[in-house]
Amino acid sequence: MSPADVPAIETDDLTKQYGETTAVSGATMTVDRGTVYGFLGPNGAGKTTTMRMLTTLTRPTSGTARVAGYPITDREAVTPHIGYLPEEPPIYDELTGREQLEYAAGLRDLTEDDAAERIESLLERFDLLADADRRIEGYSKGMRQKVGVIQAVLHEPVVAFLDEPTSGLDPRAARTMRETIADLADREMTIFLSTHILPVVDELADEIGVIHDGKLVAQGDPETLKSRAETGETRSLEEAFLEITQDSPADGHAAGSPAE
Repeated sequence: MSPADVPAIETDDLTKQYGETTAVSGATMTVDRGTVYGFLGPNGAGKTTTMRMLTTLTRPTSGTARVAGYPITDREAVTPHIGYLPEEPPIYDELTGREQLEYAAGLRDLTEDDAAERIESLLERFDLLADADRRIEGYSKGMRQKVGVIQAVLHEPVVAFLDEPTSGLDPRAARTMRETIADLADREMTIFLSTHILPVVDELADEIGVIHDGKLVAQGDPETLKSRAETGETRSLEEAFLEITQDSPADGHAAGSPAE
């Protein structure tokens, strides 16, 4: 099997406990390469814990997962193939935007020429060229978010984990972000996208997973999740999300939208 045939993400019964509290319970999913996977859930549902496990920042209590074909327990093997944008981007206020990205490129062992070319291209795409040589301490939240996203995808990872990438962006910048995410997926980068802005997921996602109370309660393409199993009636993704997270059975599987 060639690397391109290996799923970007595979989990089997992935579980994380903190003492007697179960943050994630038995999550099983497969995410194909080159797709956008929208990961939805209410606050406290287990989204961040799941992403931290998949990015090797937190070890699971039980179950297994592979990212880019490598077990998440092998951090050195996984991290070269992933990018991660947490809710608060890891950037340094005393650096300029360009310096921050050059620093990130160095950590990823990009050649000087590749780094310069990619940084210039992405700064232009995100309308940051004019501010690239200003210190980040003077950046708005939206500008900081743009730097964080560029940093996450600069090395062209197999999987980019993006947690609320449109947070703090004005409508024009949010549109650029959505276009960029779609473009990255077209280039075979897998995007694991967590956001509360459901129209973004509805527009971009090839597959959606919904987590509720630590359990993956529904998975499927947007149209399947928006269709009521009983009548075939189409509802909005917001309506589907609210119904799934309100009515999920205790065993963690929404009727008509199995998580397996």
